[in-house]
Amino acid sequence: MPETLEIERVAGFAMVWMNRPERHNAFNATVIAELDAAFAALDADDTVRAIVLAGRGASFSAGADVNWMKAAGEASVADNHADAMRLARMLERIARCRKPTVARVHGAALGGGMGLACACDICIAGERAVFATSEVRFGIIPAAISPYVLRAIGERQAARYFQSGERIDAVHAVEIGIAHQAVADDALDDAVLAQVSALLAGGPRAQLAAKDLIRAIANQPVDEALLTDTAHRIAELRATPEAREGLAAFLDKRRPDWQA
Repeated sequence: MPETLEIERVAGFAMVWMNRPERHNAFNATVIAELDAAFAALDADDTVRAIVLAGRGASFSAGADVNWMKAAGEASVADNHADAMRLARMLERIARCRKPTVARVHGAALGGGMGLACACDICIAGERAVFATSEVRFGIIPAAISPYVLRAIGERQAARYFQSGERIDAVHAVEIGIAHQAVADDALDDAVLAQVSALLAGGPRAQLAAKDLIRAIANQPVDEALLTDTAHRIAELRATPEAREGLAAFLDKRRPDWQA
């Protein structure tokens, strides 16, 4: 059983709760290892259609645990590199998950916590959520989380927040691309469930193909190679049993079998 997580399976999706409320769900080596293992297991579980990442207590995740950071400051460069790679691999595991992923963010999502929110496909924030790439204020940089934060907010916004460490409220987080939606704190669970319901309505193979499509075409020129690639992707999917079932269900005015 995980020491720092609670995992719940609910009607086709899974809730992964970071459960160190007394530490505001701050990262340490155990949290990183357990998140990596949990997402690997859930990604391989065909009964799980979507994964929601959330935090117990007052915060989503306040970033790195102070004691863990202190130990890192006293470790060798080689040990720090290995530690950083474990964090980077965990974030990559979440970002490349085959299933749709949703971050349910309340309270603080700082440093690595903001990285988790951005590594997930979708982020829904409570109105009192606050985000920051606060690493610079500790004399370090948001290196491991940077691919996912940059993907969310772009280089221009990153140039400000990576250097200032300013806090970003939920409304502004939506404006700059960190979160997709900001809702009243007491409506957060309903908003997350509504988002999960929307995800469960889609075909699982199509959703995986959609994630692959985004990675393949993002920032690519619209040229003959891209046109050919996109045409090939849709042509392959149209011939699948999932696509045939989706069309048949639409014409028959019934739920497709993946929603049964």
